[in-house]
Amino acid sequence: MFDSLIFNLMLVVFIGILSQWIAWRFRMPAIVVMSVVGLLVGPFLGMINPEESMGDLFSPIISFAVAIILFEGSLNLDFKEIRGFNKPVLRITTIGAFIAWIAGSLAAHYIAGLSLSVAFIIGGLFIVTGPTVILPLLRQAKLKPRPAAILKWEGIVVDPFGALLAVFAFEVIRFLNSEVTLNSFLLFFAASIFAVVLGGGAGWFFGRSFDRGGVPEYLKSPVMLAAVIFVFVFADEVMQQTGLLAVTAMGMVMANMNLSSIKEIRHFKENISVLLISGIFVMLTASLSREVLLEIFNWNIILFVVAMLFIVRPLSIWVSTIGTELNAREKLLIGWIAPRGIVALTVSGYFASILKDHGYEDASLLTALTFALVFGTVVLHGFTIGPLAKKLNLTTTDESGVLIVGGSRFAAEFAKSIKETNNDVLIADRNWASLAQARNHGVNIHIGNILTEQLDYDLDLTPYKFMLAMTRSDLYNAHVCEDFAPSLGRENLYQVAVPKSEEGTRKVSGIGGHSLFTPATPIRELEKRVNSGHEIRKTAITKQYSYTQYLRERDDKSILLYILRADQSIEFYSEEVELQANSGDTVVTLSFPDKKVERVKERLQEGKEQSKIETAEIKDAFHKLK
Repeated sequence: MFDSLIFNLMLVVFIGILSQWIAWRFRMPAIVVMSVVGLLVGPFLGMINPEESMGDLFSPIISFAVAIILFEGSLNLDFKEIRGFNKPVLRITTIGAFIAWIAGSLAAHYIAGLSLSVAFIIGGLFIVTGPTVILPLLRQAKLKPRPAAILKWEGIVVDPFGALLAVFAFEVIRFLNSEVTLNSFLLFFAASIFAVVLGGGAGWFFGRSFDRGGVPEYLKSPVMLAAVIFVFVFADEVMQQTGLLAVTAMGMVMANMNLSSIKEIRHFKENISVLLISGIFVMLTASLSREVLLEIFNWNIILFVVAMLFIVRPLSIWVSTIGTELNAREKLLIGWIAPRGIVALTVSGYFASILKDHGYEDASLLTALTFALVFGTVVLHGFTIGPLAKKLNLTTTDESGVLIVGGSRFAAEFAKSIKETNNDVLIADRNWASLAQARNHGVNIHIGNILTEQLDYDLDLTPYKFMLAMTRSDLYNAHVCEDFAPSLGRENLYQVAVPKSEEGTRKVSGIGGHSLFTPATPIRELEKRVNSGHEIRKTAITKQYSYTQYLRERDDKSILLYILRADQSIEFYSEEVELQANSGDTVVTLSFPDKKVERVKERLQEGKEQSKIETAEIKDAFHKLK
């Protein structure tokens, strides 16, 4: 009854997404949760075995998933962004990747016991670090900008090329072992060029079609999915193993076309790839046999993982960064952090079946070997990146940066006041026009949906300790706070008050951040006050002018925004927490204009009215003279 193919597919998808949610909820690496759950329902409890139940469909599903994963990775290879970084990024992604390939291949051969041919192939795949694994770790560890940027872009750049390097090594080995003739080897290169042209041409065609409105919004994701599968299968039919190259070229071309619709195209990745990554990873781990799991504890495999952690990775980083501006502490951290992720495991599973079909019996060890490396690096690096970075003084522990979600005139004035304190501040909004005032004030802006997974690629969140949700949608504000609670901490998340007419909404939902300001005020009221002339004012607290005296004398209609402490850190007012200001602190409020200023404005207005009367009288007299 519960052993049908459709039931197994349902269970795989359900378990995969549930694992992602558990990882998000409890701030754990998703790959660790998926691994444990996949092993529980597979080899331990025997509930499912996707490879057996799916039969001939298993390999095609894995192949399609790998193609889509590589396509989404290459969609982030915008070379303009990479050029903004200095020498270490280029060195690590070229020289460092080559050293890691050669050293990793030798370790797989001499330590893990793989044949030189299989080791050479899998060594190319093991250079990947994976953005799906490294980006959540960077957000959690809050590294300083330079090491964070290097680790981020290494993961993005190297990730799609690891599989392609394995494909190249596979063809080279087949040629050297006389499995293919020189003509066949040259034919592979010709087919590779064809795959690049096919993928690049398809990327250009669909990119232009999307940008010029040739495809309606609701069809972009399904069209993109169909195009990726078509390009992958067509190239693979011409020459096996070139489909991966084609979809990577397709993504790279689209990433560098300056498409206005590139963010919409990336929604394809969020809607499809997350589902596929979750499901495929569970499929692979649940299909493992107990014999393969026991192989993981083989001393050869354990020593291989140790060699990759403590020899291969540090060697590739230290050699490739000679002569760069990186200091010893940064090299030590970067040389330690290299978690392998879902791409490594899915592509190794793909190559394990291909190599076994070509007679390489030791390829059966690849799954155990890769799983040991992936699980070991994710667990060790996931739990040590924070403490090690702190020990090396490479974390931004004293930041008080503020990320404001929602553009408006009040948000712009508010951000300007924070910018004047020399704290980092940025306003994010989906609408360019809503950020006009912020641009005029020279405040940093981000255009896009803050809730998209793509945010990790587009925006470095490291400098920002606080997130303030200030959009006009209370539901969106609540979801922003809920989504970032695991990474920023709920104590650092605030949202503007709910309008009185909607007051029951947040109480019922039970989600959201702390109420912002005292008294808590809806964004529409804040905008109304700014538009009517209210100003953001700063009042210094001194020994002669105490905080108690300030509260007693202040206008009771003013809104308390935040306290700028003497050390330049910021604390926001909230109805949930009562703040106290000390000598040397500054209280920032939204208040009525100063009375002197009001009197000047009144006199100017009176002058204008008097001038109008005098002008009218002169015109009257002139007409009478006529």
